[in-house]
Amino acid sequence: MSVRIRMKRTGTTNLPCYRVVVADARAQRDGRSIEEIGFYDPKHHVERIDLARYDHWVRNGAEASETVSNLARRVRDPEADAKRRAENRQREKDKKKAAASKPAPEAAATA
Repeated sequence: MSVRIRMKRTGTTNLPCYRVVVADARAQRDGRSIEEIGFYDPKHHVERIDLARYDHWVRNGAEASETVSNLARRVRDPEADAKRRAENRQREKDKKKAAASKPAPEAAATA
């Protein structure tokens, strides 16, 4: 049996919340799960994962989805995540400044 750690959608229309669950890979997204190990509310920025249970399942062969592994990393070290986000914002600002300071390329002559 292949086991995955993934998100199970709860909440209402246009107001999603997610439970971080351990489930059989063949189960439906919102179907039966083996264990609930966390919660994620993107609207209110609530992120909770029982990292001891997460590590237990990963050690025993469960494969975490990309989203859940990113969420676990953010929960494990929130200061590093805040620093990384600030650096990314600064990098984007610098790109916009560089693009704005470049002279516009001259339009090709059309005949």
